[in-house]
Amino acid sequence: MALGLFTVIIIVFDLSEKIDDFLNNNASFRGVIFNYYVNWIPFLLNLFSPVFVFISVIFFTSKMAQKSEIIAILASGVSYRRLMVPYIISSALLALISFIMFAWVIPHTDKTRVDFENTYIRDRTHYSASQIKTQIAPGMIMSIGNFNFSDSAGFKISIEQVDEGRLVSKLYADRLNWNEDTKKWKLTKWWTREFIDGMEILNRGAAMDTLIPFNPEDFFRKNDDVQMFNLKELDEMIRLEDMRGTGNTFFYTTEKYKRFAMPFAMIILTIIGVSVSSKKSRGGIGLNLGVGLLISFTFLMVFQFFLAYGSSGAMHPLLSVWIPNLIFAGIAAILYKFAQK
Repeated sequence: MALGLFTVIIIVFDLSEKIDDFLNNNASFRGVIFNYYVNWIPFLLNLFSPVFVFISVIFFTSKMAQKSEIIAILASGVSYRRLMVPYIISSALLALISFIMFAWVIPHTDKTRVDFENTYIRDRTHYSASQIKTQIAPGMIMSIGNFNFSDSAGFKISIEQVDEGRLVSKLYADRLNWNEDTKKWKLTKWWTREFIDGMEILNRGAAMDTLIPFNPEDFFRKNDDVQMFNLKELDEMIRLEDMRGTGNTFFYTTEKYKRFAMPFAMIILTIIGVSVSSKKSRGGIGLNLGVGLLISFTFLMVFQFFLAYGSSGAMHPLLSVWIPNLIFAGIAAILYKFAQK
């Protein structure tokens, strides 16, 4: 219930910020609700679920401790480890659900949300890029002087085909345009140079439709849109970014590992929650909840801190997402050791 209320509050603030964009771009009420916010809710619920699971564990266990139920259970011969079993099973089940959400459910819903956002919120008419140089396929290097997203047009294009360090051919064009219907590129005022058996062959033309393995969206994809890729698509993006040498490989790899590490945090936080709240204290539930909020938000800060290092490449992505879990797993082990037995 608290998680649902928190989600509603976030949506209200977001709506107040974006209401002008919706009205100015004539977004329908149905589209705003069902295409945007309904598809954003799974992401919000899953993002904050470890914190609210942790707080729920503290609240529930503190209530039992205040009524001396924990003492009664332990006095009856039930070990503290056995008392932990239902918590661990429940948190493991929730962690599995969270992983499924991260891996498949959220990517499916986020595609609709991103499409809506691109249409009614983001002003992409001014998007442009200059001096682009990237490998678009193995051995195929493309250079563009300038590219505008508004009309999907690029200027001063060259595409080099290289085989084992040897230049095989080179294509030049004054302009290229993306055709959304045919999914092809149109080259204007093009010419090619092919090198065959020591000979150079020249070809020219006024216009040509061709398949070039890249999409205008590749130039202007926002980092926030990474949520719309499922695990298979994320692996493909990592492969493409690594081939292109754009520097975004670390960001996508960190996102992939994060989807495995975040659900596991639920189990760790659950153990911490039980350990700090199973002892009856004079401060009551309020003190335990205060401690719980401090620990949970400290975890989020530490996780985001290391996540930034992984995304930038300053730290290996696998280490950046698991170090917070390892730190708090150590805290969980210490708290468990000194918890009321």
